[in-house]
Amino acid sequence: MPGLSFMFSAATLILVLCLQLGIIEGQDTENTRKALTFNLSVPSRAQRNEEISLALELGTQYKECMVIKTYLVSSVPIEGGFNYVQTRCLCPDYPTTIYWDFIVTETATIAIVVDIVKERNICPNDVAVVPITGDRYHTIHTIYVN
Repeated sequence: MPGLSFMFSAATLILVLCLQLGIIEGQDTENTRKALTFNLSVPSRAQRNEEISLALELGTQYKECMVIKTYLVSSVPIEGGFNYVQTRCLCPDYPTTIYWDFIVTETATIAIVVDIVKERNICPNDVAVVPITGDRYHTIHTIYVN
């Protein structure tokens, strides 16, 4: 009888351990924070030679600030402010919105790119994080020109 009791206790222990690992694994996926959150505002259609505005609101679910560089890449040449790289400090309590105004002359597919970089003198007290993986984010949008 003592052998049966030992087997039952060992099986119970293993079952509890497996359940505990499953619960911990489930909690980790719920607590996963996003380095960047995007909210893009840009028209899908425009007239030839029309000036349009693109607004990109960025936020983070991290607890620390990070330095971001944001820029646009187009399938066709676009002049003006389109070509500027914007560098900002992004902190959890302070989302930021970046604006670009430019003239479209033909249909263009635009990639909005955000790099998380290690750069000094951007964030307060030079305190900023860079994720181990996932330091480049992008979204693609097409603007159709009539």
